[in-house]
Amino acid sequence: MVERIPMSIQGNQKLRLELEQLERVDRHAVVKAIEVAREHGDLKENAEYHAAKERQGMIEGRIMELKDKLGRAEVIDCSEVSTERAVFGTVVTLMDMDTDEEITYQLLGPEEADVKKGSISVLSPLGRSILGKEPGDEVITKTPGGIREFELVEISISLEV
Repeated sequence: MVERIPMSIQGNQKLRLELEQLERVDRHAVVKAIEVAREHGDLKENAEYHAAKERQGMIEGRIMELKDKLGRAEVIDCSEVSTERAVFGTVVTLMDMDTDEEITYQLLGPEEADVKKGSISVLSPLGRSILGKEPGDEVITKTPGGIREFELVEISISLEV
């Protein structure tokens, strides 16, 4: 069975644009760089050639990875998710029970998660412990720094739709 990857519409679009850039621009540029480097003679000691071949391998690897992820993507419209419980795409506000600080995250897939931009993966320890919770529920999660306790204060929909 194919493991589906949850992804927002925006996340899916971002990966598609990256794939298009790699296939239509970067792939052709690296082939040209290899041709130019090849003309410089002895390939054993040709750093330009080896660097271009390495870059080509990285581009082809990323193209395969993106095609795999896009092929398994389960695209979810985050503007139409329920806010009764914490689910993929919802924005959750948590109260840290130790510091009384509020933090807000959008629950997204692993490809889109970026703590600095306010999103965490639904597959992360914190993300997993939030899923299915309702406002007022306690969220207990194991982190590398120990067990953390939060209260789920609010669930909303992302305005970035």
